[in-house]
Amino acid sequence: VASAAPRRELHTAVRVLESARARAAKVSEEKKELIGRKEDAERSVEELTQRKDTLEKSLEKTQTDLTSSEAELQDLQKSASEYQNKRDAIETQLDKINNSLRQAKDDRRKDKEEERVLTAISALKRHFPGVKGRLVDLCRPSQNRYNLAVTVAGGKDMDSIVVDTKKTAFDAIKYMRDQRIGTATFLPLDAIQIPSPESTERIRAMAEKDKRYRLAADVIRVDDEYRRAVLYAVGNTVVCDSLDVARDLCFSRRGNAGSNVDDRIKAVTLTGMVISRAGTMTGGTTKDDSNRAGRWSEQKLEQIRSKKEKLEVEREELDSLAGRGSGSHTAKAEDLRNTIGNLRNKAQYSKSDLEYTKKKLKEQTALLKSSKKTFANLETQQAEAEEDIKEANQQVEKRRKAVRDIEEEHYAPFREETGIRDLRAYDEAIGKAREDFVKKRTDIREHLAKLTAKKKYEDEKDYDAKLASATKKKTKHEKELKKAIETEEELTSEVSEIKAKLADAESSLKQATEKEQDLEEAVREARDALNEAEGDSSKVQKQVNAEDNDLAVLRQTLHETLQKAKVDEVELPAASDDDEMEEDDDEVESSDLGGGRRSRRSSQQSTTQDSTHFSQRSNSMVVKDRKDASNVDFSNMDEDLKMRRSAAEKEKLQQKFESKISKLNQEIEGIAPNMKAADAFDTMTDLVKTTVDDFNTAKEESRKANEEFSKIRKDRSHKFNTAFKKIDAALKTIYTDMTKSKKHPLGGNAYLSLDDSDEPYRGGMKFNAMPPMKRFRDMEQLSGGEKTIAALSLLFAIHSYRPAPFFIMDEVDAALDNVNVNKVCNYISQRSSDFQCIVISLKDMFYENSESLVGICRDVSSNSSRTMTLDLTKFDKEKRSRRGDDLESDSPKRRKCT
Repeated sequence: VASAAPRRELHTAVRVLESARARAAKVSEEKKELIGRKEDAERSVEELTQRKDTLEKSLEKTQTDLTSSEAELQDLQKSASEYQNKRDAIETQLDKINNSLRQAKDDRRKDKEEERVLTAISALKRHFPGVKGRLVDLCRPSQNRYNLAVTVAGGKDMDSIVVDTKKTAFDAIKYMRDQRIGTATFLPLDAIQIPSPESTERIRAMAEKDKRYRLAADVIRVDDEYRRAVLYAVGNTVVCDSLDVARDLCFSRRGNAGSNVDDRIKAVTLTGMVISRAGTMTGGTTKDDSNRAGRWSEQKLEQIRSKKEKLEVEREELDSLAGRGSGSHTAKAEDLRNTIGNLRNKAQYSKSDLEYTKKKLKEQTALLKSSKKTFANLETQQAEAEEDIKEANQQVEKRRKAVRDIEEEHYAPFREETGIRDLRAYDEAIGKAREDFVKKRTDIREHLAKLTAKKKYEDEKDYDAKLASATKKKTKHEKELKKAIETEEELTSEVSEIKAKLADAESSLKQATEKEQDLEEAVREARDALNEAEGDSSKVQKQVNAEDNDLAVLRQTLHETLQKAKVDEVELPAASDDDEMEEDDDEVESSDLGGGRRSRRSSQQSTTQDSTHFSQRSNSMVVKDRKDASNVDFSNMDEDLKMRRSAAEKEKLQQKFESKISKLNQEIEGIAPNMKAADAFDTMTDLVKTTVDDFNTAKEESRKANEEFSKIRKDRSHKFNTAFKKIDAALKTIYTDMTKSKKHPLGGNAYLSLDDSDEPYRGGMKFNAMPPMKRFRDMEQLSGGEKTIAALSLLFAIHSYRPAPFFIMDEVDAALDNVNVNKVCNYISQRSSDFQCIVISLKDMFYENSESLVGICRDVSSNSSRTMTLDLTKFDKEKRSRRGDDLESDSPKRRKCT
């Protein structure tokens, strides 16, 4: 009883101590948890700060790139606009020029005679600086309406060649005679006679009074240097507006009537009619006059053609500077727009990410700040709890001592009576059980207090409001779900419609593709037909050339016969006048026909001078021979001799006539012998025989040379065509193999075409390649990879015809992707048995498929290059050997399984 009060105080002190310990433990636990959150917050703040800095730098760089790309796009658009404006201006001018050329019938070509004259004048200008050119090229009428009048007034002098001095004219004539160029008329400026200035001024004064006519010299534009040549050609000829004006001028009192011969005037009308100084009148124009008058317009056309060529060159230069057309501008602009779009998206995403990062950084910074503040409070609470624990321990010890003292005082008689020596141990045992009980009771009371507080908190909650809010949200979500289901059904129907449209579009695309293939097949057939037609045309042209050669041979034979007749002094029977007139008419008709045929026939060069001479129908000697032959009367000739014979029959007939002539000569010599005449005849006969033998020898050599040349040309064409066909066939196969894939199983198409199928080695050839699913376009418009594949296909095709011992390829895969690189590697690997290939490459795929590697590096010790090699074939052998061992180890199992 005496220790009850101290014991209660002890129990109270123990509860206080336990409460302080529990509070300290709780504070320690909260502190430990807060330390973890604080470290997480510090780590997050550091990471977010670094991310914020990185995003700011990236955003700044993106903004800079975006600004530069936009500026570059503006410059490119400006450049493209300027280029397009310039090109449009050039195209407009070219369209106008083409229209002008079409209206002027620009397809009219110069005949051979015109080309020959121009060639001769060019040669003369090169050799003689004093040669100025044709008068028709040095002057031109002031207006187009004077073209015909000036042409008629000038006459043949318009085709004359103007030179500075008479000496130059003589030298030019000698040069043309030596070179056998032809004939021409020369007008030396220092020797030609022109009308007197008084007569010219008198007629000019008359023309100024009457505006209906004017001097021909006044309507011709020419440099002062060549004015004398113009005055010589047209003189004081007057150009009249009409024939009535010309009559009035020439036959009136002011004209020729009653005038001196020197005062008479030659008049030409705008339509080409002429009243000569003698009073004769000539009307009408020939086709030759019209063509000659058209040469004035042709000078203007030449200027237009020259301007057209300059504009085309300027357009090509403009296209080359702009990267071959506006497509390059469009591609670059599209790339820049894509880049700008990507940069803008990147900037937008970076801004969003930066804002989110700043927000999270702000939250984590506030959390860290709050954690630090809470941590300081917890440290204060922990110190207070430890101080309370210390005080509670002191109180407990004090109360325990008081309880022991009282117990010792009261339990001493009891211990003596009971014999319990260690009453404290007994009490500690009882006290320990009591403390356990008290501890459990305290825990239960604390738990009960927590449950009471929790019940009170739950009772204070407003579940009705939360239930109403949840019900409202549920209703809202159900409506949204229903709307989403309806939207899903609508989208599903739209997707079905889109799929149906897509199927229709794919069907249309397939039909268009099939149609395109049909059109390509039609184009290919048309091209084959064109090639066949060109071949037929070439054959016909060859036949025409052969006929021309035969005609030249016949002309040569005719010339030899006539010459031999003259040398032998044989009088050929002449035809009557009527026959001559009929022959002349036939000759005119044949001349017209021959001229038309000659305008369509190309010039055929020969190795000898005689063949060239007798191939020209207009040559003076050929015309003379034809005229002489037309005067021969063949009526008395046997019909058997008029028929055409073979060469053997001709030779036999000639021998027959020669033997007959020999007999007649012998009879003549027997009748009237004349030794001097015989000697002279023998001398002339030997000379003629020698000349004829030399001529026959030269002719035979020419024939053999022509045959040899034809044989060589034929062999050359055959070899070229053989190689071309084989290379073209190999090219198609190789290009198809190198462009074939799972997506495009048919591959692409490539072919070669000749510019000149008759003599292909004298012209060029075109190489065209069509990658899979792409239309026909020029090689310049293909991409770099497509050009590389096409070039390699052509190279391998040429190699298939004439294999080379090895190839050296320097970075041929630079423009190829991995798929095409793999195709090239596979092709080279498959053909590795045919040739050796050294490839300089930076692609790993080439390294993997090669047999050996060679690398060049720097040797630091010797300060020079060093070669390193690696043989990969031994690794392939080891791999194959390992595969063989694996197969051998698996074979028993396989045999056992089978």
